[in-house]
Amino acid sequence: MSESKTRLRDIARLAKVSPATVSRVANGNPQVDPTIQATVLAAARKLGIDLTETRRNRTIAFVLGNRDRVNEFQSRILLGAENYCAQHNWDLLFISFRNDLSAPPSNVQLPEALTKLNRVSGVILSGTHSSSVLTALREKRIPFSVIANNIVGEWRSEEFDCVTTDDIRGGAEMTQYLISQGHRNIWFIGDQRVPWFERCGRGYRQVMEEAGLKPHFSELRADDRELGYLAVKSLLANHNRPTAIFGGNDDIASGVYQALQESGVLIPDDISVAGFNDTLGELLHPGLSTAREFPREVGGHLAEFVLRRIQDPGLPPQQLTIPTVLVKRESVRKIESTALARKHSDPVSVD
Repeated sequence: MSESKTRLRDIARLAKVSPATVSRVANGNPQVDPTIQATVLAAARKLGIDLTETRRNRTIAFVLGNRDRVNEFQSRILLGAENYCAQHNWDLLFISFRNDLSAPPSNVQLPEALTKLNRVSGVILSGTHSSSVLTALREKRIPFSVIANNIVGEWRSEEFDCVTTDDIRGGAEMTQYLISQGHRNIWFIGDQRVPWFERCGRGYRQVMEEAGLKPHFSELRADDRELGYLAVKSLLANHNRPTAIFGGNDDIASGVYQALQESGVLIPDDISVAGFNDTLGELLHPGLSTAREFPREVGGHLAEFVLRRIQDPGLPPQQLTIPTVLVKRESVRKIESTALARKHSDPVSVD
């Protein structure tokens, strides 16, 4: 008898099920009752056996939701997830997925790779997804992890395997920095109907209001770089001239740069500019002050979480929040300080 069959029989004996049931659990058969699956996996762990090592389909799907392109930030998340999977002998399948973000769970049509008989073993959700997609994956008992910043709709993040970038605090720290440099008329550019811009904008709003300053938001909707460009053109056309502009990501900030430079406005002499995520900060001139996120680390932890969930479906929800770091470059200048500015501490930065 082969070693693998002996191992299956040992597990079956301890779990009090048939070897065929153990085999189905090992291969991720979704028809196995969750209670029986948990019993089999617990028996395997007790014997020091990782049943997923013999799984025929050792593939995780990286599902990028509702994006027209893979931007630099998403590319880095993908690379982080791919690297972690490769280190643990798993394959990563990239899937671009578009769906109606307002559709109820019953109307969600998941990609075929997630529903066919020999489906992928787990899913990483990146990009923008609705809470209905989370419900649909749960109903089909597909292990998955998700970036908590990017979910549209009502949901409880503490019930899922989530990695979160602390963009609320990051938005607050950037705003504190701008105020500490003497800025009072600060505009935030980022579509507030999009989850991650709303979160970053929430940190900006909190600090502005605490400082007794009026928050200003652009109401335009467009792709990121175009949004930054159009928002600045609109501001200048309406004779709104802030001392600082805070873009919700570096792509938006690059559009801000283009619009200001075309209009003969000097950065930072006339208007200071800040971004968020540090994907383009070093490439822009002058160098962009921004809040650094860690997308490769996000991707690695997303892959780690979903592989853990495959190996042990009974784990409590896994939660991780990754902080941002303020990066000071040449795009922000200090203007005349006031008593109010001195009240705000200067956050830790990376030079």
